[in-house]
Amino acid sequence: MLPPELPPLPALTRAEGEFIDRYLEVVDQLGRINPAHGHDTYGALRAAQALVGRAAALRDALTLMHLRGETRVHASTLTRALRILDGERRAGRLTVPPRSAS
Repeated sequence: MLPPELPPLPALTRAEGEFIDRYLEVVDQLGRINPAHGHDTYGALRAAQALVGRAAALRDALTLMHLRGETRVHASTLTRALRILDGERRAGRLTVPPRSAS
C-alpha cells in the first residue's frame, strides 16, 4: 500500500523555495540541539556545528530574495508550504515538553 499523496506545494518563487528549505534545515538543527529532546552531547555538538552553515544559507536565501525585489513575505503561502513539508512536527522539537503528571 502506498502512502497518501501529499498536496502540491503552493506556487513559490525559487528564492521563496530556498528560504523555506533553509529555514527548515535550521529548525531541524535546533531540534537536535534542544536539551529537552537530546540524548548525548556529541549529537548536540554536531548539530550546533552544522547550524552555523545552515544559518548562513538561510541568510543568503533571504538576501537573494531582498536583492531580487522580493521584499514582502507572503505568510499565508509560506505557511501552507511549511505545513506540507511537515514544518509543524519539525518545529515541535524546539519546544519543552509539558510537565508530567508525576
